[in-house]
Amino acid sequence: MESWPAPHLPVLPGRGNPLRVYDTASGSVVETAPGEAAGLYVCGITPYDATHLGHAATYVAFDVLQRVWRDAGHAVRYVQNVTDVDDPLLERARAAGEDWRELAEREISLFREDMIALRVLPPDCYIGAVESMQDITALIGRLRERGAAYEVDGDLYFPASADSAFGSIAHLTSDEMITLSRERGGDPDRPGKKDPVDCLLWQSQRQGDPAWPSPFGPGRPGWHVECAAIALRYLGMGFDIQGGGTDLIFPHHEFSASEGQVATGSAPYAKAYVHAGMVGFGGEKMSKSKGNLIFVSRLRHDGVDPMALRLALLAHHYRTDWEWTDGDIAGSVERLGRWRAAVSRPDGQDAAPVLAALRERLSDDLDCPGALAAVDAWADAQLTDGGRGSDAGAPGVVSRAVDALLGVAL
Repeated sequence: MESWPAPHLPVLPGRGNPLRVYDTASGSVVETAPGEAAGLYVCGITPYDATHLGHAATYVAFDVLQRVWRDAGHAVRYVQNVTDVDDPLLERARAAGEDWRELAEREISLFREDMIALRVLPPDCYIGAVESMQDITALIGRLRERGAAYEVDGDLYFPASADSAFGSIAHLTSDEMITLSRERGGDPDRPGKKDPVDCLLWQSQRQGDPAWPSPFGPGRPGWHVECAAIALRYLGMGFDIQGGGTDLIFPHHEFSASEGQVATGSAPYAKAYVHAGMVGFGGEKMSKSKGNLIFVSRLRHDGVDPMALRLALLAHHYRTDWEWTDGDIAGSVERLGRWRAAVSRPDGQDAAPVLAALRERLSDDLDCPGALAAVDAWADAQLTDGGRGSDAGAPGVVSRAVDALLGVAL
């Protein structure tokens, strides 16, 4: 599957700090220690609708994470999937009376456009479920060989009990798992399952649904095993960070990790699990079911500068849940204008403290609000009477630092 072109990434003087991030599994901030190349897997979209601000906030957060790693001297291998066959996509296509493949391609294309506009670094491997069927069925086959698959009316399920570490990411009670499974695409009430939370590996062909050949009969994969197969194929076990929104902690990331661990007989699946908070609007989490989505493409169509939109997203710490308001854009448009005016001066205040502050704040669990405050302080000094400095190179250094680390082109 085609990714999107990468924006230019300026090279800054010196070297950034080691990245520390909050790991959901351990419940603590941990220092990342990548090897030859940092491995990052961030779960991608199910392309039945356009990119909304919840998506954008997540992908911008992990874009900053990539930038911090690169500034610290690490190569990064970034993998992202596309769930280009799943129930929500098929249901939306039927409701709209169109081919599910055409719907998926249109929305994937729009997603690429949004990512380009927001200057998000592209994945090295942008992989769809459809093109990964061989890897997915091979992984299910390994699970079946290890006794970690059972049949219910022709469908295959993965038993949570197969992994002794199951539950160590989300740390939920059994009742909490069942509730979230029911809310997030699981089927805990299906008769014949060994445990209500056990997840689907392979669904046998249903009338009118697409299907692919497999050793288990024609059908299509479950959601969790798709990501496990893609991550193992392109990163291998023990990659540095599994990322996504907090709504993926359970069941998605819990089951993907367990399936990978059981299939390979090794652990950990990922060294750290990093999750972005939810974006709300009108008092509720943004979601298709709530009808309260704010689309990136609509804001762009309405003339919002994508850099102002990116600043609006960066103004909130990635781990917090927050509510979108019109004030987010208004404040970011004003901030972007001040920053651009400040770097347009022929000289300026010393840029070294700003660069140091950006690196310090971003390496400390991606403290983007703190990083923005550091640039604000420099810009305010630039724009006040008598605030001109004697460093002719300072505006350029600050502009390149904001571009390289925050992804905001001034």
